[in-house]
Amino acid sequence: MACVLLFSRLLPFSHRLRGTSVCLLSLFLSYLCYCALFPDSTVMPKSGDPTPSCERADGAKRLLQRSVSSCVSPLDARTSSVEAFRLKPDQRARSSVHTDTPSTPMSNLKFGNKKLPNAIIVGVKKGGTRAVLEFIRIHPDVRAAGTETHFFDRNYDRGLEWYRGLMPRTLESQITMEKTPSYFVTKETPHRISAMSQDTKLIVVVRDPVTRAISDYTQTLSKTPDLPSFQELAFRNQSLGIVDMSWNAIRIGLYALHLENWLRYFPLAQIHFVSGERLITDPAGELARVQDFLGLKRIVTDKHFYFNRTKGFPCLKKPESSGSPRCLGKSKGRTHVQIDRDAIEQLRDFYRPYNVKFYEMVGHDFKWE
Repeated sequence: MACVLLFSRLLPFSHRLRGTSVCLLSLFLSYLCYCALFPDSTVMPKSGDPTPSCERADGAKRLLQRSVSSCVSPLDARTSSVEAFRLKPDQRARSSVHTDTPSTPMSNLKFGNKKLPNAIIVGVKKGGTRAVLEFIRIHPDVRAAGTETHFFDRNYDRGLEWYRGLMPRTLESQITMEKTPSYFVTKETPHRISAMSQDTKLIVVVRDPVTRAISDYTQTLSKTPDLPSFQELAFRNQSLGIVDMSWNAIRIGLYALHLENWLRYFPLAQIHFVSGERLITDPAGELARVQDFLGLKRIVTDKHFYFNRTKGFPCLKKPESSGSPRCLGKSKGRTHVQIDRDAIEQLRDFYRPYNVKFYEMVGHDFKWE
């Protein structure tokens, strides 16, 4: 309205001006009118103006609203997208806008994450490690790698990320486990596991070392029929009772010597010993102690087991989702090779001082006599 009045007052004098002057005067008056209607910041914004572009775009209506929190122009959005694409994944994660209720990836909600193990069954071969793993993985809060990874003794140069990739996906409330029985007798393994995590819980399934050695030999003989006799391998001179400690089947049973190496890196309270003998006669009792050690609720109980008289070994009762009970493979519970009685007594004499020392170290008598 003010502009109309101004034009009406100047119109009578316009005949005194030249054409060019009239044009300039009209432009000047138009500029004054536009400035009166719209703030000058919307017409010629400064380069450092922090006001969002869409607040400057559509005139008085948007200027009155002053709603800048969600104001982004299409150009700004495209630029942000391009810059975000150029960032590395970890940079994009750090530069993302924080919200009060961050969304959880669907993969995590459905499947969890692959984590380095919280607990490892480190030994011993032919002690009952497979049985412990199969029995404890019934627990809903335990997930375990299906095969022996041999990471800390054979594949350490592949790195922890390779090792992590072998683990199953677990939720935050679940424990990740693996078993590789050769770890217990491998010199470098305790230091390597400690370097991964000093909080790792360790489980060792031990068994009468004489019985364990015979079982070890029986398994090897089934794969290598032309193997020398047990006595030939176990003794350097049987008549003198000199045992060959370099034979792996004998060396594994020197539990006290191997444990000394582990105690350099882990406290005894962080190592749980399972009796291979009691695992057969009282699997529920042994599993109760394993669950306590791992900090789990006692869910695996005697209702999960039955004794298979054919195998001479406990099996898992039929799960609701399965048509048959679960027993360990054919290689478990096989009949041992018959060994001369004198050879067995000589081995018992050999192992006796090592067994006594082992009992003292762990504070438990396994009664291997």
